[in-house]
Amino acid sequence: MSVPATVLGILFAGLSLQIAWHGAQAPRQARAERLPAPPHTGLLQAASLGEPLVCSRLIMLWLQAFDNQPGISIPFRELDYGRVIDWLERILRLDGRTQYPLLAASRVYAEVPVPTKQRRMLQFVYQQFLLDPNRHWPWMAHAAFVAKHRLKDLPLALKYAKALTDYATGTEVPHWAQQMQIFLLEDMGEVESAKVLLGGLIESGNITDPHELRFLKGRLQGLGSSPKEKQK
Repeated sequence: MSVPATVLGILFAGLSLQIAWHGAQAPRQARAERLPAPPHTGLLQAASLGEPLVCSRLIMLWLQAFDNQPGISIPFRELDYGRVIDWLERILRLDGRTQYPLLAASRVYAEVPVPTKQRRMLQFVYQQFLLDPNRHWPWMAHAAFVAKHRLKDLPLALKYAKALTDYATGTEVPHWAQQMQIFLLEDMGEVESAKVLLGGLIESGNITDPHELRFLKGRLQGLGSSPKEKQK
């Protein structure tokens, strides 16, 4: 059956108009969505249906993927860090044994080169560390690293390192983490304070590894020495 030429002309004209109309439209712009405020912990626990650990992991995955939205990638520096911290805190309340929120806080969000946001995230890590020092010491140690090397804030780094010495006293905490305070004092020129702490550590009997003891004794002898003396 043949199609009349008039009908073919109308169909062709309609198709041409539709193509032209779509071509004239401005491309749709992808817009970043703001990070929403987290629900109350009670609501999250109820929504977890008795599986708070699974719920906490799913929320953590969602939070870390939030910077990748359809058609757009949001730099971490553009995120509302108050909201990020609120979500991380909710996750920790759902699963008090998880380490992932503090890993993300100290090694992802705190590495963003925006000092105000870095300090805010480090403060969050510090507060959570104080709640369970022997479990959360790795993230406090990294917070001291960020404070020293990223923020160039030695007093803040010393505050975090001192917290490690004072509170992270469990046998599972390595000696190097508890010794950070000594070496930061040396970096700040507080040589006499560093000597006192290092000498006390050596005399305490807590260091039993002969190689570590030899290293610390050599460091104690080198404290306050001139560059030429240190080379001897």
